[in-house]
Amino acid sequence: MTPTTPPSAQPSRPSDPSQASQALQPSEPSEPSTPAPLQPLRVLDLATLFAGPLAATMLGDFGAEVIKVEHPTRPDPSRGHGPAKDGIGLWWKLLGRNKRTITLDLSTPGGRETLLRLAATADVIIENFRPGTLEKWQLGWEELSRANPRLVLTRVTGFGQFGPYSHRPGFGTLAEAMSGFASITGEPEGPPTLPPFGLADSIAALATAYAVLTALTARTATGRGQVVDMAIIEPILTVLGPQPLWYDQLGYVQTRTGNRSLNNAPRNTYRTADGCWVAVSTSAQSIAERVMQLVGRPELIDEPWFGTGTGRAEHADVLDDAVGGWIAQRTRADAMAAFEKAEAAIAPIYDIQDVMDDPQYQALDTITEVPDPELGPIRMQNVLFRLSETPGAIRWAGRPHGADTDAVLTELGLTGADITALRTQGAL
Repeated sequence: MTPTTPPSAQPSRPSDPSQASQALQPSEPSEPSTPAPLQPLRVLDLATLFAGPLAATMLGDFGAEVIKVEHPTRPDPSRGHGPAKDGIGLWWKLLGRNKRTITLDLSTPGGRETLLRLAATADVIIENFRPGTLEKWQLGWEELSRANPRLVLTRVTGFGQFGPYSHRPGFGTLAEAMSGFASITGEPEGPPTLPPFGLADSIAALATAYAVLTALTARTATGRGQVVDMAIIEPILTVLGPQPLWYDQLGYVQTRTGNRSLNNAPRNTYRTADGCWVAVSTSAQSIAERVMQLVGRPELIDEPWFGTGTGRAEHADVLDDAVGGWIAQRTRADAMAAFEKAEAAIAPIYDIQDVMDDPQYQALDTITEVPDPELGPIRMQNVLFRLSETPGAIRWAGRPHGADTDAVLTELGLTGADITALRTQGAL
């Protein structure tokens, strides 16, 4: 999964001296021996924060040519989210990887016409404007599909394209609240708890990439594109499991249980003698029995309630006392070694420093090094999975705002005078 840069990713020197920072070039590692599986695809990423752009990143990781379209004066807000180094937002380096960056003001006539020309060359557009915004700019499905009948228009919003909430501003936090996730997360006596990262957005990004590939597969049969309507409030419900079914059939509403599970026990986090934490899971009956043997409580295995996960969950206090007491007398290394020897399931509670140092992650190259012309070598998450014949790659990290505008538009057939005129009009 060595980063590579296709020749088309090389931006020309900008004609506007004020755009000098755009001349930064992606790095020049060697080309892969086998074309990436999505290499023929062109994706226009018009979206911001975070589900839509992350879906485009996932497509770019496996070879799609992704062109990030940002407003000339209001870049993607992710450029300013989280910590920065030397004034350069680090989150963007991850979210913007494998994307060429151009600027367009879609609300201007020049921006509209340029996007339609780009749409005619594209396979996919990903956008997350509020419903009706593209239509207001005369860039709705009618106009885009007329420009390119094979186009897949992917619309990622908080609540979808219709319904009573469709015009509300929507973010992942609202989906985490409304899906029931926050309601079941946290300690029983504590408040509902939101995740400290973009969980719903990330789940929606995975679902969006899946939806795009599904629509493209359908296109091979029909020859026509279509609209993907992705509501961020929906994919997280799938991840939450059978809760709707439980409620429908039993009237059952899941409550907060902290780190415990209602489906099996022991399942919790436990503190070791050296002040570290570990997590234990016993989803399988055989694992639960091995854990009880290991911690010196084999008599619990003969209890009538021990034979099912639900029964064990109802006696979590007894099981947690047994496991927690045993682990508390041992260091993390000793507890881990004993569990591994017993073929029982345990994992250390890591922070990100631990992740970076872990030998299994290192073996998988899960956190990989990427050369960057602005910051030098940087480390970030690798592509999501390994393919034996057509692997993905991080070809470059997130590029400066508008870095590839001149190059992309020149490839589109615009002359230097055309580009200068658009820039003068405020369309670029």
